[in-house]
Amino acid sequence: MRRLLFFLCLIVLGVARLSGAASAQQPTPAFVTKAKQVYMVEAKTGTVLLASNENQAFPPASLAKLMTMEVVFSAIRRGEISRDTVYPVSEYAWRTGGAPSGTTTMFAALKSQVRVEDLVKGVIVQNANDACIVLAEGISRSEGEFAARMTARAKDIGLSRSLFGNSTGLPGAENRTTARDLVELARHIHREYPEFYPLYAQPDFEWNKIFQRNKNPLLALNIGVDGLGAGFAEGSGYALVASVARNGTRLFLAMGGLASDKERLEEARKVLEWGLSSFETKVLFKQGEVVGQASVYGGTSRYVDLVAREPVDIYLPTNNPDRLSGRIVYRWPLRAPVAEGQPVGVLKISSADRVVREVPLVTAQSIKTGSLTSQATDALLELMFFWL
Repeated sequence: MRRLLFFLCLIVLGVARLSGAASAQQPTPAFVTKAKQVYMVEAKTGTVLLASNENQAFPPASLAKLMTMEVVFSAIRRGEISRDTVYPVSEYAWRTGGAPSGTTTMFAALKSQVRVEDLVKGVIVQNANDACIVLAEGISRSEGEFAARMTARAKDIGLSRSLFGNSTGLPGAENRTTARDLVELARHIHREYPEFYPLYAQPDFEWNKIFQRNKNPLLALNIGVDGLGAGFAEGSGYALVASVARNGTRLFLAMGGLASDKERLEEARKVLEWGLSSFETKVLFKQGEVVGQASVYGGTSRYVDLVAREPVDIYLPTNNPDRLSGRIVYRWPLRAPVAEGQPVGVLKISSADRVVREVPLVTAQSIKTGSLTSQATDALLELMFFWL
């Protein structure tokens, strides 16, 4: 029983140590934005810098094209298609997203043949709806089937609140997403497709003797934004997904529910500048440093040290108003034998009432199966714990 209480004290001490990492900071006012939905994270640590209604659904409009491109990039990566694959421009693609549509387009001619590489640039640089539909029909038998593939792929990469009804985000189909899902999608594209990501910052694209500048208004902010897009949906307002890099720091931001294009640019600038200038990285635990202990049932030892495989750092406000706290979450108790390096649980780091980072933890040493006597003692301690 004494060792059980000792274990509980060790866990508390681990949390107290983490809490003390930023407790000496002085308060600063919380940042306020006009966006109805907002979510911003720092790329390296995954620290959540700003979150409000981040899981509230809204139509992505043209931001649905980010998911369209993820499906296309994935198909190229797997060899399903290549950059030189050629797809025809159907009448549906031409009328719905081409010159007759009055929407953003790469002006692909009816019944012409277009290379995948040109279609990809048309979507990313020119925000071209016809290019989206041509890709969708080429990869799947119809845009509807491609949209179903988009939704399924979104689930595969962890976007649990997103649904796609077409490849363009144009009205008339059910499309919905969240600020959190959009940030996770942007991070995924940046991380998984470095060969394609630079296209989001390409300033212009000329195709078939038609020259168009990049349609992403965020690039004009001149603060280091290098992607990813903007959208507008009737009834839900203006939205954006931005990535900015400066002095080795990269931020990902999604905002929705803004009143105008001007407000969208102003709020994006303010939020990103705040994120870049008002934070610094703090190391809470070094790589391999013991974060806490987990209880072991039926082993030669009743607890095992837990460590992270990389430094546990966090992107904190230079003047932090909230004390940090941390808790280790795992399935109690572990059953012996326990292998060294075995994934066990997660360290959840919170600021105020919001989890700002989660770090996977593994065991620092192996624990062998104990004797029958030790197993019986552990069984008794477990029973007493639940009774208490």
